[in-house]
Amino acid sequence: MKNLKAQFKLIICFFIFLNISNIILAENSHKYSSAEDISNYFSGVLSAYDKQYKKSYSHLKKLNNLEDSHFIYSKYYQYSLIAVGKYKDAAKYSKKLEDKKLDNFESSLISAVFYLKNKNYKKASLNFKKLKNRNPSGPIQNLLSTSLNVWISLKKNPDLTSGLSSLDIIPKKFINIKNVQKTLVHCYFDSPKTNELFKKLISNPDINYSRYNFFHANYLISKKNEIKAKEIVKSGLNQSPKNLMLNQLKLDLEKRKVSSNQFDCRNVADVIAEILFVVSNILASQNNYVGSNFYLNLAKYLNPNFVSFDALYAENLFYTQEYKKAINNYTKIKYAGAVYNWHASKQIASIFSSQDKKEEAINSLKKSFERIVNPTIYEIFDYAEFLKNNEKYKESIKYYSEVLSVIGIKDVLYAQVIQGRGVAYERTDQWNKAEIDLLKSLEASPNDAYVINYLAYSWIEKEIKVSESLEMLRKANNLKPNDGYIIDSLGWALFKVKNYKEAKQYLQLAITYMASDPVINDHYADSLWMNNETLQARYYWNYVLKLEKTEKKLKKKIKQKLLFGLKS
Repeated sequence: MKNLKAQFKLIICFFIFLNISNIILAENSHKYSSAEDISNYFSGVLSAYDKQYKKSYSHLKKLNNLEDSHFIYSKYYQYSLIAVGKYKDAAKYSKKLEDKKLDNFESSLISAVFYLKNKNYKKASLNFKKLKNRNPSGPIQNLLSTSLNVWISLKKNPDLTSGLSSLDIIPKKFINIKNVQKTLVHCYFDSPKTNELFKKLISNPDINYSRYNFFHANYLISKKNEIKAKEIVKSGLNQSPKNLMLNQLKLDLEKRKVSSNQFDCRNVADVIAEILFVVSNILASQNNYVGSNFYLNLAKYLNPNFVSFDALYAENLFYTQEYKKAINNYTKIKYAGAVYNWHASKQIASIFSSQDKKEEAINSLKKSFERIVNPTIYEIFDYAEFLKNNEKYKESIKYYSEVLSVIGIKDVLYAQVIQGRGVAYERTDQWNKAEIDLLKSLEASPNDAYVINYLAYSWIEKEIKVSESLEMLRKANNLKPNDGYIIDSLGWALFKVKNYKEAKQYLQLAITYMASDPVINDHYADSLWMNNETLQARYYWNYVLKLEKTEKKLKKKIKQKLLFGLKS
């Protein structure tokens, strides 16, 4: 896989180089014909592609005025400036683009945010208006241009009615974001309806608005109503027990500390930062981490005292495998309070695990866990899950059991905890206990496809309850039709009941989802053999032997199959 990524990167580099060379040499030979200029551009763009923005900035800043003929340069340069926190330089460059009539959506947004941060509302308003006049190319830009213009206009024309009516042109697909902003507009004007609208927003049964329990509680705190604020926090945690913002606010209120997340709905900059965060979150959910970080860094610039922004930024770095940067950011987050400390500790340990530093990961989180004076059931559960996922099964059973000793079957955590302990029992060869726990998990959550799959596959491997397992796996496959592991289990159950033709169909499909999984490839090879496709079966068995993840026990079995085949 690493080789494939390297080859793909090489191809990208080649085409970027050709593009750069053609443009610079053909159109700007009088300015950019030197090898050094070409090298700086190539290195700058490639560094941006690799998300190494400091390197990108250091190369691209040397190419003055290239934006005159190559708009891609200006885009990469703007992203690099924002990524390294050079907001003043980014604003200067945006002004330069404006003077040359080369400004774009990003440059106008950067200028607007810079002027807003520095309380130059007149110039901020002019640049926000430019966003609207650009005929934004996509729904996200449309949402931003509309929303941000509404909020900056409130500084010039502080009128509740006009502010609310201005929000009506937000596209229908963003109705949820529109409802949030309407509530915040009322909050901005301290309208008598503010409390009622927050209640209506967070009580919506179809959408998880638990994040806005924080904003509701924050509003109540500003009104000196901490008792009601605590009730709102408790209500939000009932809906989303692991919400970081609410858990930290709960602790801050108990200890009468200033909240780790600072937000004032009467501050336009804070509200616009929240809107930029929402857009960033949408882009992150679409795996567009470059765009997500651009908007998120602008949000952090406007409101640097909102730890929730830093948490998303660290998460983005984690998902893009920028592990060193992610660890640095999570280390900073630790100081925001006990809840963020535990969250950051878990994430840092997960990074170590993903780098095959298992012992370092375990020791790191163990120290963090032992420093918690009175861990909650969620922290104990988190630790148990981490131990199980890092093959410390016996240790995990202790902590799962500790949680189960204080919760009942109706608790939202019950099904997950009893499942986790069941898996740990199974991995430590305590099948009788494992089976009891997995059945209890299904009793609490009968449509959990993954528990169904785990229990049914375990029965099949033990050659018990095969027919029952087959029906259970058909149900699991209907619940999660695109899961490679479940499709493999269903195919393997069909194989065990000697329905080799149908088994081959499912196992072949499983291969398309999990092409490099040794067990699935072995199952598929077995089905090929039993369908008299012996040559193809041998090909897949040999393929499994070459896979890095293939365990020694499976390799030994496959070598026997290559010698003697399968018995019918």
